[in-house]
Amino acid sequence: MPRPVSIAGRTSTLTNSFVNGIIPVVEPSDGEVEDALRVLGMSPDDVRCAYCGNPATEWDHLNPIVSGKRPTGFISEIHNLVPACGKCNQSKGGSNWCEWITGTAPLSPASRGVPGLEERISRIAKYEERFQPVRLDFEAIVGKDTWKEYWDAHARLVEEMRRCDEIASRIRKTIVYAFESTESRKA
Repeated sequence: MPRPVSIAGRTSTLTNSFVNGIIPVVEPSDGEVEDALRVLGMSPDDVRCAYCGNPATEWDHLNPIVSGKRPTGFISEIHNLVPACGKCNQSKGGSNWCEWITGTAPLSPASRGVPGLEERISRIAKYEERFQPVRLDFEAIVGKDTWKEYWDAHARLVEEMRRCDEIASRIRKTIVYAFESTESRKA
């Protein structure tokens, strides 16, 4: 059965939105995509998940863009992206790719018994060596005051989500009471 949703339980979604809202997305050229795929041992005609080999449905940040509820400084650009399937991308989340791929996380390639894992790891490691992803110091770029203003706004929204959770809990209890009263009248 479903459980009541916690509004404050969605703060990681809010944090991810705050980070994704400020990081640049640099569109790669066709040549850059082809070069990246070549290093990963793939053809543009058959793009596969770099982690498990299933058909790719998206691109994953090899180095996470969020860690400890703050941006890491990595951005969305071809040197920090690899093709991935939804299972791998969701399972990996913000983990270090090398620890995750060989770890026991649900749906990780190792936990799924994906064959040829050492070869996949070797290709991704070569990709990392060949392409150095951009990492920026966002706070230094925008200034301490603007950076503080942005994350203070985030903190206010998180606090407001907690307050809304308390109100939602009271409302839910009132609705449950009304429902139970209606059901008892039917009996």
